[in-house]
Amino acid sequence: MDWKIELVPVPVSDVDASKAFYVDQIGFNADFDERVNPELRFVQLTPPGSACSVVIGPGTTDMVPGSQRIQIVVPSAAEARQHLVEHGVQTSDITPLDWGTFVYFSDPDGNQWSLQELPEIPPTLPSEESPDEPL
Repeated sequence: MDWKIELVPVPVSDVDASKAFYVDQIGFNADFDERVNPELRFVQLTPPGSACSVVIGPGTTDMVPGSQRIQIVVPSAAEARQHLVEHGVQTSDITPLDWGTFVYFSDPDGNQWSLQELPEIPPTLPSEESPDEPL
């Protein structure tokens, strides 16, 4: 059975400003924007290439704006950072760690994002006692 994360709430104080930030500066796709009722506006935004989206809008979460932390895997931390900087987003410097290369930024409310470029993992050679090989 597959279990897939599909939607993560991001608490924001100004939906229109946050939508513009995520779409125009970060490059997310605006999939859906509907005021369902007076208490609920559902704005679904998806990073390019992702099967998981974020949702912003009143009535979508009880979290305090600025309290969310999310990590996204990108093919190149340097290219992702360049895109963000070119679109006016303040980022950290590129941070190399043993478990990947990272770039950090925050949205206008202070929700924190980590962009991780995964490290190259050298291919492993099958051992003589590999369970996948016939005896």
